[in-house]
Formats: sequence, structure tokens, C-alpha cells
Amino acid sequence: MRTLLAVFAKEVLDNFRDRRTLISALVMGPLFGPILFAFVINLSIERSLSDVDSTMELAVIGAENAPNLIRYLESRNIEIVGGPATRDAAIEGVKTGTLDVVVIIPEAFGSQLADGIPARIELIADGANTQVERDARRARSALRAYSQELSTVRLVARGISPLVMRAIDIDDVDVSTPSGRAGILLGMMSYFLIFALLMGGMYLAIDTTAGERERGSLEPLLSLPVTRDQLMLGKIAATCLFMSLSLLLSLCSFYVALKFMPFAQLGMTPNFGPAVVVAAFLILTPFILVGASIMTLVASFTKSYKEAQTWLSIVLVAPTLPILIVSILTLRPQLGFMFIPSLSQHLLLVDMVKNEPVNMLYVAVSVSSTLAIGALLTWICARLYRREGLLG
Repeated sequence: MRTLLAVFAKEVLDNFRDRRTLISALVMGPLFGPILFAFVINLSIERSLSDVDSTMELAVIGAENAPNLIRYLESRNIEIVGGPATRDAAIEGVKTGTLDVVVIIPEAFGSQLADGIPARIELIADGANTQVERDARRARSALRAYSQELSTVRLVARGISPLVMRAIDIDDVDVSTPSGRAGILLGMMSYFLIFALLMGGMYLAIDTTAGERERGSLEPLLSLPVTRDQLMLGKIAATCLFMSLSLLLSLCSFYVALKFMPFAQLGMTPNFGPAVVVAAFLILTPFILVGASIMTLVASFTKSYKEAQTWLSIVLVAPTLPILIVSILTLRPQLGFMFIPSLSQHLLLVDMVKNEPVNMLYVAVSVSSTLAIGALLTWICARLYRREGLLG
């Protein structure tokens, strides 16, 4: 144990001396994810809120043909501006991006309303442009609301109750909680946590294997009175330490970043207090051994530092793929998922953020299976470190 600790201390001190690598691993990785996450979520929330309250400009051709409709649209915080002279010019303007949305009201609009037949209105927009599509939906919603009000007036004028048109009255009962709604936005947080965790130990895993082989320091190290198993375990332990530091910094960064996000305006309350931060750290800790051992294993087969960086960049992506797939499919935690590292931690973390009860059986299976896989990969690393071709 004393020899193993000596190897561990040597690798830790060497990594602390490399300031640039240390900053990249323990600052850029843990901080970049929370900052990017907070920026994107803040931008999307502010834009969705501002779109509802802001005044929207709507180009209208033939506004004089429907003065009542124009006044209704203006009451919905829509500013009417003059449109192009012709329909072809409106289509061309929308295609080129000089115009966002154009509404065309034909001359026959008033007579069609008077005759009780559906009055035709054209709404020209580019559905491939997300910003324009939001404006188009807002204009379309206002036009449909005006149509609904006219239909109600017509029924009342004929002595018919408007309720005749409502065959079914649907009451939506939302059983979600503020924390559960916040989980929709925070479901990808575990992706950034695992990515930062792996980034914290990647450079050390490369330097202690391919880096030492490339510098020629591995052969003198193997000549010391230290077994190869002790060398490998000490290197993996040092990698685990820096991955733990990176994970802790990332969790603390998310804790601070979430304080500045306007969840309350959307009726959301993320459950990410100090207790959840500690619980998330403990749940993600078993994956540290898996990440450290698999990165050390992959880097030990490479012949240069650059080659190791190339292969480990793929290793960084691989554990996050199950998270992306499950996030898209919105799958619920199941016992079978708890045997998959990274995926089980993601599902448990999402339940904690939603403030839902966590199944302790799932936690036990996740921790034990992830630790077993990490121990197996560590044993494989120790066995492969004994091969004669290790020195290249």
C-alpha cells in the first residue's frame, strides 16, 4: 500500500506542476458546461417570454378590406404595417428574408363574410425559419381567434347557443410539480456532468501512459522496485482523484448557475440544493472508476500523445450516447437500465432533480454494477500492463 501511495502521490504532483493541463481539465471542463447550459436555457426562456409580450410587426396587403379584423389584430399587440404591392412580391420578400410574415386580405373578404361563406385569407411565411415560424404561429392564432369570435356572433344572432359547437368539454388536469417541469429543461445536465468528469482525468490518463512512453520515462519507471500492478493502480487512482475534483467543481458550478436562471417565470422550481449536489456526487462517483480505467486502457495501446488524444476524444462521446438516446425517447427508469454505466446515473439524477422518490434498489444496482465494471476494467489494465510490448 505504501508503494501504491507513492506512485499515486508522484502522479498527482506531476499533474499539478503542469499548469496549462490542470487549468484545461479542472477549469474549462467543469465551468464551460454549466456556463453554456445556463446561457442557452436563459436565452430560450427570455425569448419565449418576450415573444408573448413584445409587439409584433405584421405586413398586410389589403388592410382596407377588413378594418374590423385589423383593429382586432392591433388589440392583440400586433402592429400592422403596409405590405408589398403584389402577392408575387410578398412571396419573393418572404423567400429572401426581407419580410417575415405577410397576410393577404382579398377584396372579396367583406362580401364573403356578408354572404356567410368562409372568407379567404392568405398567410405567407417560411416554415424552415424558426424565428419566422414563431411569428407565423402568433399571427395564425390571432386570425383563428377572430374567426372563432365571428362564428360565436353568428350563432347568437340566429338564436343558437355557441355551446352547440362544443360537443366535448375537456378539462386538463396537470399533475406535474414545479420540480418535475424543471426536469424537462435540466434533463441534459447529467450529460455535461459526465463530460466534465471525463475531461478532468483525460489528460492525466494520457500523460501517465502514452506520454511517458513518448518521453522515454516509462522504461526507467519500470526498473524501480515497484510491481506493474502497483504502478497501474497508482496511476488510475490519481486519475480518479482529478476526475472527482472536476465532478465536484461542475456540480458546484451548476448549483450557482441555476440560481440565475428565471425558472420561476415559467412555474418551475429545480430541486438542486446542497443535499442534491452531495447525492449526485455520490451517485456519479462509481462511474469515476469506469471512466479512469477505460481511458487508461485505451491510452495504453497508443504510441504517442496525439494518438491517445484522438482515441480518447471518442471515449468522451461514447458514455454520453445512451443519455442522448434516452433523453430523446423520454424513457422512465427501469431495473434493466441500472446495469448500464452513465445511463443509470443519468436516470437517477433526473429523478432527484424532479424531486421524485428514488428507488433505493435502483441505486444499489447502479452503484454495484458500475463499480463491478470499473473493477473489471482496472484488472484488465493491470494485466495488460504486464505485457512485454508495453514499451512500444
